[in-house]
Amino acid sequence: MDQKELSMPTKYDPQSIEQGRYDWWVNGKFFEAKDDETKQPYTVVIPPPNVTGKLHLGHAWDTTLQDIITRMKRMQGFDVLWLPGMDHAGIATQAKVEEKLRNEGKTRYDLGREKFVEETWRWKEEYAGHIRNQWAKVGLGLDYSRERFTLDEGLSDAVKKVFVTLYEKGLIYRGEYIINWDPATKTALSDIEVIHKDVQGAFYHMRYPLADGSGHIEIATTRPETMLGDTAVAVHPEDDRYKHLIGKTVILPITGREIPIVGDDYVDMEFGSGAVKITPAHDPNDFEIGNRHNLERILVMNEDGTMNARAGKYNGMDRFECRKQIVKDLQEEGVLFKIEDHLHSVGHSERSGAVVEPYLSTQWFVKMQPLADEAIALQAKENKVNFVPDRFETNYLRWMENTRDWCISRQLWWGHRIPAWYHKETGEVYVGENPPADEENWKQDNDVLDTWFSSALWPFSTMGWPNEDAADYKRYFPTDVLVTGYDIIGFWVSRMIFQSLEFTGERPFKDVLIHGLVRDAEGRKMSKSLGNGVDPMDVISQYGADSLRYFLSTGSSPGQDLRYSTEKVEATWNFANKIWNASRFALMNMNGLKYEEIDLSGKKSTADKWILTRLNETIETVTRLSERYEFGEVGRALYNFIWDDFCDWYIEMAKLPLYGEDEAAKKTTRSILAYVLDNTMRLMHPFMPFITEEIWQHLPHEGESITTAAWPQADVSLTDEQAAAEMKLLVEMIRSVRNIRAEVNTPLSKKIKMLVKAKDETILAMVEKNRAYIERFCNPEELQMGTDIATPDKAMTAVITGVEIILPLEGLINIDEEIARLEKEKARLDKEVERVQKKLGNEGFVKKAPASVIEEERAKEKDYSEKRSIVEARIKELKG
Repeated sequence: MDQKELSMPTKYDPQSIEQGRYDWWVNGKFFEAKDDETKQPYTVVIPPPNVTGKLHLGHAWDTTLQDIITRMKRMQGFDVLWLPGMDHAGIATQAKVEEKLRNEGKTRYDLGREKFVEETWRWKEEYAGHIRNQWAKVGLGLDYSRERFTLDEGLSDAVKKVFVTLYEKGLIYRGEYIINWDPATKTALSDIEVIHKDVQGAFYHMRYPLADGSGHIEIATTRPETMLGDTAVAVHPEDDRYKHLIGKTVILPITGREIPIVGDDYVDMEFGSGAVKITPAHDPNDFEIGNRHNLERILVMNEDGTMNARAGKYNGMDRFECRKQIVKDLQEEGVLFKIEDHLHSVGHSERSGAVVEPYLSTQWFVKMQPLADEAIALQAKENKVNFVPDRFETNYLRWMENTRDWCISRQLWWGHRIPAWYHKETGEVYVGENPPADEENWKQDNDVLDTWFSSALWPFSTMGWPNEDAADYKRYFPTDVLVTGYDIIGFWVSRMIFQSLEFTGERPFKDVLIHGLVRDAEGRKMSKSLGNGVDPMDVISQYGADSLRYFLSTGSSPGQDLRYSTEKVEATWNFANKIWNASRFALMNMNGLKYEEIDLSGKKSTADKWILTRLNETIETVTRLSERYEFGEVGRALYNFIWDDFCDWYIEMAKLPLYGEDEAAKKTTRSILAYVLDNTMRLMHPFMPFITEEIWQHLPHEGESITTAAWPQADVSLTDEQAAAEMKLLVEMIRSVRNIRAEVNTPLSKKIKMLVKAKDETILAMVEKNRAYIERFCNPEELQMGTDIATPDKAMTAVITGVEIILPLEGLINIDEEIARLEKEKARLDKEVERVQKKLGNEGFVKKAPASVIEEERAKEKDYSEKRSIVEARIKELKG
């Protein structure tokens, strides 16, 4: 063994192992897509994080899953492109920069648009650096040579192209509509940027007097401040109570304005009084009614949520202060006759938390219906987008089927400025990818596009589109899988699908792997208010990236939420430590073995054949489950193989030849240790990249890095089912002896007499062949084996398939206690026999179940019955 191999530290220290390794990978260009035509391309684009601050546990989970997939595919021989990048995140980033300015006693208006945008670019550069450092800490195999940002020049060209094309097709239009308005950030919001919360409010019941003095009409509202903008009262045209009033007018209280009573089918006769106030500038349904009846739109609020001049004496008041005052005034007038408590759903801005105001505004919209129809139709085709788990396809289709026109303009300075200009004299609108030739006569639209407009183009704009001859676009698009949370299926996934279909004619990705949210140990959402957030960088500092990654990737099944637990991360660290110690032991005993000296053709023991068989099974299981994204199941398979099979059994059994005199057996054992460890490190590498690279570098290997080593393949010539069966029996025998020793407090160091009674000569031969293992792990003073062995009166027994273990323990056991133990075992076997017989006696089960399943149940019945017979005989003996 050379000095490098001997230099493996005695203690597993993730910090020293991970230190510098990532830079070595990046500098070695192991993560760069090679544009190798001999390989099949495999593409993943990172969901671009916002340049607003730190990455959270959800990001760590999301990107770790992508890293596992891309590392595995790279090892499988694909030309992998995992494209990194970040999102300018309009509202979120502008809010952060404005907050920074406020702390300096400034506003964006003090700086002006150009200087403010420069300031925001500086913010972006600083936080992009933080994000890259965090990606490095997690160990993400990203191709930084292709990193993109949603405000890059190329991506901006794509955004302009899409806007102009949709506009020319009539799918983007500008209009006056009721939109969701955030008075805090003073910008429009799309429907999915609004979070609805149940709020305790009130229904205010009022009487509007008829102008002719003949009575009044009752209406109710939850927002009395908007009544100042009422332009009608609506009733159902078939409502016998009111149809005679249609065409008459009422006097609007406080304002004294006369407004008409109109008949409209929208009104629900059964709800409330059956009459509703109509405020076209402050309610989306009222807006539609107003259009049908040609009603005036009176806006009574300013953009910041204060009342304007149209609100008369309430001008300048905050909307909620106005509500209180107007209620008081209406009560004094005798108009407001009842206030009823009412729990109702109120929209809040996702970004600022402010109560959203339905607000009349001139905005830009995407006409969604034609685009949504295409996206829905795709899901009936063979080349549809595959959702994993597939139940999320229903969420996606529901969103598409119920989508409304998308408000895409935002009243911000940070973002893609809308490529529309207005003529300074005529007001004519010009939309184009470039400014008009006589630009001095035109004024560009002040607004920017919703940040989701540019991120909807991410899978293809990052590849060089709209240049359809761009090398990356031609080779790496469409992408293979998108990994994201279920919370942004509507925000982002759906929009990428319809934009990709519209502009490239293809789905943007084959699969969408959906994960849930990271919650705390009690299942609560992580939030600042609860103080239960966890910084992934803190976890990495304490336990290492490998431990965090393995916990995140194997801690839940696709689509499910994940509960964060420090104890579970610690358990994963223990697992990594176990791998380290086992690898170190193996390396210390390899005696300088070189890669070309690994030879599996020598005579192999049962343990050798068994571990190679188990390795093959694990390779097949891990590969199959990984292709299905079942990483929780993959984690269990790897853990069981490494901890139980390799560390607890094979390494212990390997000590016999390693510490023995047989040089040929030593050589074979060393080769098997090297072979199994090499393949195991490769299987583990996508999950725990740092520790596996470190161990692999100490192992005899070919190639520069494990990142580009070939993914393991099961070698069927090394599978030995007979050896697997022998090992299963041996393990059961050794465990049963250990269990009996523990029951009677007899340590393993104390030699005991041991009798092994085999069911037949075949099993006896199997046991005799492996006598050395039984002697090593059971420490018998005397070992007798046979098919006809008399059982002494005072003995402990264990019945396993095909074998009875008898330990004569004169003076060490209490016979009454042993009878009680055996009777307990008999009761357990009685239940098992009864359960299996009941199953086999069920006609429905026998008819429907596959033959292999029925055969398996019959074998169980035979096995349990045989064990029970032996236990019954032993009880009889002891009682006799």
